[in-house]
Amino acid sequence: MIIVTGGAGFIGSNLIKGLNQRGITDILVVDDLTEGDKFVNLVDANIADYLHKDDFRRRVLANDLPSVQAVFHQGACSDTTERNGHYMLDNNYQVTLELFRFCQARRVPFIYASSAAVYGAGPVYSEDPVNESPLNVYGYSKFLFDQVLRRHQNELTAQVVGLRYFNVYGPREQHKARMASVAFHNMNQFLQDGHVRLFGGWDGYTDGGQSRDFIHVDDVVAVNLYFLDNPDRSGVFNCGTGRAQPFNDVAMSVVNALRRHRQLPALPLSAQVEQGLIRYTPFPDDLKGRYQSHTQADLTQLRAAGYSAPFLTVQQGVERYVDALVACGRLRP
Repeated sequence: MIIVTGGAGFIGSNLIKGLNQRGITDILVVDDLTEGDKFVNLVDANIADYLHKDDFRRRVLANDLPSVQAVFHQGACSDTTERNGHYMLDNNYQVTLELFRFCQARRVPFIYASSAAVYGAGPVYSEDPVNESPLNVYGYSKFLFDQVLRRHQNELTAQVVGLRYFNVYGPREQHKARMASVAFHNMNQFLQDGHVRLFGGWDGYTDGGQSRDFIHVDDVVAVNLYFLDNPDRSGVFNCGTGRAQPFNDVAMSVVNALRRHRQLPALPLSAQVEQGLIRYTPFPDDLKGRYQSHTQADLTQLRAAGYSAPFLTVQQGVERYVDALVACGRLRP
C-alpha cells in the first residue's frame, strides 16, 4: 500500500493520478473533507481506502497500519498568511515528524512536501542553510523539519526526500481559493472581466515584470515518482524549473490559450496590453518590502541526484492547463 496524505488536495490528487497511470491502485488517501468540495479531486481516482487525518494520526502513533510501501506526505496548511504558530507547527511540523519516525521504524520510503518559502526573500534559492530565512510561520514549519532530515541524513534506515515546491499550477487546484495559482486567477479574471490584472512596476521591475519559478503540477508529480523509483537517494531538493518567468508570460499565455479555444489568433504582449486584455494596477503599498519579486530554483542538487527530464515552460504548461480544464468541462472559454 502507498499512502498519500493531502490526497484530496492539489498536488496529492495529481500524484494519485500519476500512480494510477502506472497501474497502482492500492492507495490509502488521508485528508480532511470537513469542507467537502475537494471530493471532486478524487472522483476519477482509483484508491483502496480513505482516512480522516486525525484518525490516521492516531493510527500512526499506535503503529496500527498494514504493510506500507511508501508514504507521500503532501498534507499541510499551506496558507502563508496563517499566524497561529501553535496550529501551524503541530499540523505541519509535528505530524511530519511523527510520520518520519513511523517510516524510519518500518524502513519505509518517505517523500514529503517542503516549500520554497523556506528561502524567504532570497535572493539565492539553493539548498543551503545560509540561504534560508523564512518570512512567515508557514515557511518556518517547513524549514524546521528540513533541519531534522539534515541532522539524521547519515543514519537513515530508509529513503527520506523533502521537495521544496516553487510556484505550482495546474488542474485540481480550484478549491484553494485565494491560495490558488496566478494562472488560475488569471483565467477566472479573463473569463469574468475580459481582461487580466497584474501589478505595475516596482523595485526596478517593469509592469508585470516581477518573475517567479512557475512549475506545472505534472512536473511536480514526475519528480516525486522519480524518487519513488530511486529509493537510494535522500535529501532536500528544490522542485522548480530552474527558470524565472515574468507574470506577463503567465497572463499572456492564459489569454492566448483561451483565445485559441475561441478560434482567435495569438497576440504578443504589446498587442494584449494595447487592446486592454492585460491591465496593470499600482503596486500595493502594503506589499512593498514584503514581496518576492524574483524566485528561481537552483537545480544543481536535483540534477546531481539523477533527475534529467526537462520542465515545461510557462507557455507550454498554461496551454496544457487550459486544455485539461476545457476537456473535463470545468472551463468554458
